[in-house]
Amino acid sequence: MIKVFQLLAMATIGVALASVASAGPTYITVDFPGAIATSLNGGPNPEGTNIGTYTDQAGVNHGFTLEKGVFTTIDPPGSISTSPNWISPQGTIVGNYTDSGGVNHGFILAGGTYTTLDYPGAAGTILTGLSPSGETVGFYCTSSSLCANGFTHSFVLSKKGVFTSFDPPGAASSLATTVNPSGAIVGDYAFGSIFAVTHGYSLSHGTLTTIDYPNASSTFVGANNPAGTIVGEETDTSGNGHGFILSGGTFTAFDYPGAVFTGAAGINPSGVIVGFYFDSAFNAHGFIRTP
Repeated sequence: MIKVFQLLAMATIGVALASVASAGPTYITVDFPGAIATSLNGGPNPEGTNIGTYTDQAGVNHGFTLEKGVFTTIDPPGSISTSPNWISPQGTIVGNYTDSGGVNHGFILAGGTYTTLDYPGAAGTILTGLSPSGETVGFYCTSSSLCANGFTHSFVLSKKGVFTSFDPPGAASSLATTVNPSGAIVGDYAFGSIFAVTHGYSLSHGTLTTIDYPNASSTFVGANNPAGTIVGEETDTSGNGHGFILSGGTFTAFDYPGAVFTGAAGINPSGVIVGFYFDSAFNAHGFIRTP
């Protein structure tokens, strides 16, 4: 998801409540007005702000915030494609944008000011998470060809400004997706390109644990929250994607009602999950799942 902030448009949200059961979770569809595809990537934070990405009619990706029913488009200066990936309790947004040369850069949007942040010497950088204490996580690639073929490496940037690169043992590529207040990082890795079969991971105080949804052909970990609950997407042996929750060592799968594919990208401290789904016509929509 990409984030560098320039307010371009404001529109009233059109949200549709879908299939609500009194004893179960509620689901809300979120579509950016006029977009051909929408995804929610993070939030809501304590202020009630969600972040996401939409694709316009020309096929260009833009970031957006959604607060109190109002959409605001965000694009960093010089961006030709934007994806915000995480919003902190303080409202700081991190993500990535693509410049006119096709290079990805990380960005931070805080207090209305954009800051570009790149892993030193990298050919491409994507920021994906930010802890309340100021740790930033993401992933990078070392050459344009490796970027194009999905060979990336996880990193964490300490609040003191020190970059540390890492991959799970034996992995050829990996990416970090979020870091929670205790410093636990979650992400994904592969023994080949990250575009191939992936496994989730959790890295907490130096201990790395692999996360694989039972009997799935591939597992993607999207986020964790302060309680250590993890969400993501598992692909079954038929190639269908389903959202999942991992809490207390127990996996729970879920699907947006009527969807043919569901992916969870974020979870907040209250257990509200955001992500995307494909309907029966394979149109992409954002969703909010409230416990």
